[in-house]
Amino acid sequence: MAVVIRLSRQGAKHQPRYRITVADQRRSVKGKYLEILGYYHPQETKKVEMDLVKAQDWIKKGAQVSERVKHVMKLAEKSK
Repeated sequence: MAVVIRLSRQGAKHQPRYRITVADQRRSVKGKYLEILGYYHPQETKKVEMDLVKAQDWIKKGAQVSERVKHVMKLAEKSK
């Protein structure tokens, strides 16, 4: 099972909000996930709430990180 850390879109039209989730790569983006690591609200001055410790644990276990989540992780590190 390939595990991926990726964004799952929530919110209304033209008001995106994203969950940062850990999921099986074969599942759809809005499908079942293993864990929620945090939230990303790009229109609210790029507000990020993310558990970086849990994210690092998943990466150590072999989870692949999407390019956009890498960017969001950098934003989360700066905000702390």
